[in-house]
Amino acid sequence: MGLSFGYGPATEKSEGIKVIRAAFEHGVTFFDTAECYGPFVNEELVGEAAAPFRDQIMIATKFGFQDGDSKQPLDSRFERIREVADASLKRLKTDRIDLFYQHRVDPNVPIEDVAGTVKDLIAQGKVKHFGLRCFDA
Repeated sequence: MGLSFGYGPATEKSEGIKVIRAAFEHGVTFFDTAECYGPFVNEELVGEAAAPFRDQIMIATKFGFQDGDSKQPLDSRFERIREVADASLKRLKTDRIDLFYQHRVDPNVPIEDVAGTVKDLIAQGKVKHFGLRCFDA
């Protein structure tokens, strides 16, 4: 996230790629991003940087905001989740998302509907695992 969003100015793309590749060379095999980091540019950065070693790592990304913008309302409707999955796959330059998780609780969409939509994506081979972020009991 910090390479593209949230902690001051974004890192130059070529430098971000170097950081991610150096991390891999030093044993990092889990890379976490989200459509809202940038928005979109962090997924693109991770996808480009990780392309040479994609099959040796896990990539996680998140969904749950309208238009991929964390300043916009939450949106975890099934149409939006599917749209995010397809767009994230393209930006990440991959055929699967290893961990796809809901960024924030959307009070307007029952968790059963969210989980059911991701279950369908898993059945289609687009997603391997489902997760939740920022949830309480």
